[in-house]
Amino acid sequence: MPLPMGNWLGTGEALVLLVVLALATAGTVALFGVAVVAARRRGSRSYTLLAGAIGLLVVRSLVGIGTVLGAVPMVAHHLVEHLSDFAIAVVILTAAYVVTDGVDTTA
Repeated sequence: MPLPMGNWLGTGEALVLLVVLALATAGTVALFGVAVVAARRRGSRSYTLLAGAIGLLVVRSLVGIGTVLGAVPMVAHHLVEHLSDFAIAVVILTAAYVVTDGVDTTA
């Protein structure tokens, strides 16, 4: 039996969560910017992969904000969040493999 998908968050809770998500997103976007600069300077595949993984973290944060604002349904939120978790893990493991295998070349 499906669960009801009504208001899952009170107004005060939503405001606090929105502020926390906004701060986290700002920090993640800043980190993503640093990662992109580092990837461009190094020009290696592993740095590019890590920048991509951090970019996926930005997407996760934006989906969280969209969910709090009611623009992203909870089902879509969970699908995107869990798929991006998996993708981030794969990208980070790929970056680690590329570095340890000695195949880290210019992207």
